[in-house]
Amino acid sequence: MKEMSDEPLESEPVAVYMRFRRVFGDGKFRSADSRKRAHREPGSTVPFGGGRDPEGLGSVVSALTSKLGWVSPLAQSELLASWTEIAGQETAEHSTPVGIEDGVLTVRCDSTAWATQLRIMRGQIINQIIARYPDAAIDSLRFEGPNAPSWKRGPRSIPGRGPRDTYG
Repeated sequence: MKEMSDEPLESEPVAVYMRFRRVFGDGKFRSADSRKRAHREPGSTVPFGGGRDPEGLGSVVSALTSKLGWVSPLAQSELLASWTEIAGQETAEHSTPVGIEDGVLTVRCDSTAWATQLRIMRGQIINQIIARYPDAAIDSLRFEGPNAPSWKRGPRSIPGRGPRDTYG
């Protein structure tokens, strides 16, 4: 019979060496991340090699805006700012975009005649908007003339006559 000894099979320096070899030296015991880092594509460590060129500021900002979900609001603000280019110089002198709500672009016109004319041109204008600003998510256009304020429509309208002059 063999006697059991209290001594370990390996000495402490040998155990430390084997542990270091497993952790740092031998590739089969490395983690998946360290194996990926160890395997490099040819030319990737060369300065100005593939994948090391700096990106332009425009591409970085566009990637950031799409990642954060700012694409639609930015496209809508660009649309409002470039109304002259979309509608034309003469038409833009008599109409101004008021805002965009739920995919509806509201345009206020100087007169009812201009509002009617723009309603006729609605198809051309919406096609230009979709072609230039597809991310703006504009579904339809609404043209308003210079009307007196009305309390008959809107999300908070109530039935009845509305506010009236009670003095006199």
